[in-house]
Amino acid sequence: MTIVVTGSIAYDYIMTFPGRFVEHILPEKLQVLSVSFLVDSMQRRRGGCAPNIAYSLALLGHRPRIMGTAGQDFAEYRAFLEAHGVDTSGIVEVADEFTASFFVNTDLDNNQIASFYTGAMSRAAELSFFDVDHKEIELVIISPNDPTAMVRYARECQELGIPYIYDPSQQIIRLDGEALVEGTGGARLLVVNEYEFGMLQNKTGLDEAGLLALVPTTIVTKGEQGSVIYDGGEVIEIPPAPPRRIIEPTGVGDAYRAGIITGLVRGYSWATTGRIASLVATYALECDGTQGHCFTLDEFVARYRATFGDAPELADLLRFPQPIGKGRG
Repeated sequence: MTIVVTGSIAYDYIMTFPGRFVEHILPEKLQVLSVSFLVDSMQRRRGGCAPNIAYSLALLGHRPRIMGTAGQDFAEYRAFLEAHGVDTSGIVEVADEFTASFFVNTDLDNNQIASFYTGAMSRAAELSFFDVDHKEIELVIISPNDPTAMVRYARECQELGIPYIYDPSQQIIRLDGEALVEGTGGARLLVVNEYEFGMLQNKTGLDEAGLLALVPTTIVTKGEQGSVIYDGGEVIEIPPAPPRRIIEPTGVGDAYRAGIITGLVRGYSWATTGRIASLVATYALECDGTQGHCFTLDEFVARYRATFGDAPELADLLRFPQPIGKGRG
């Protein structure tokens, strides 16, 4: 059985400006704004929600399949993912487009000016679950992507009876209330952060109880305060896993989702599943880049026990095949 990860596939271009934007923006001239910032550094990182989630899933012993669209510049990225245990056979390269790209410039006050080029991601709606062997799919996660694609994937999963996790997060702004209710209502699980949960209520017109009633399980992440799992009438508080260091928060939520998927498909308790997710997220927080963390399952389980104590599901987790691209985080 296969875990299919849908979502954005992108490159992140991270730039640093050795000054402060506010010193170069004239409030009285905002209607004719024209500024240029000479940056000191730029890094290109592999990113996108789908590869970020899939990368951590591979570390946890899975071989997830990404379903998405990338551009003519994707060859090196594909090789990297395959080398780290991710099935890229569901990624279609669009010859006349570049892979979606996120450009962000950060100043000394951590203010940011950013742009997102959709590129090949705009073609994601051309892919369909009707074109694959859906009977072999155990679980799908619908993470932020082209909005039209997200609507299509949710409808197709419902029509085909494929269980899916709904993760609208960054695209809540672009999806209307009707689409959000439809996507949430057909899901096995909804996962968003605390602010996004409030945005969902605003967009759908539902209060907290109404939103929770749409889906069997809802997970709300709260950053350094951990997360909360609402499963029917039960509320499970999940503590954060203390970091050894804090390097980069980008991609932490995607790593968390990989832990949730692992526990869900293995039938673990929510208490253990949430703690696995919390620890994977912390590994991501401790490294530079969204796919810079790495661990063996032995290392992961040892740290889980040192952080949270033992759990009966951990012996099962160690029975996973050893991940490709293993290493010390």
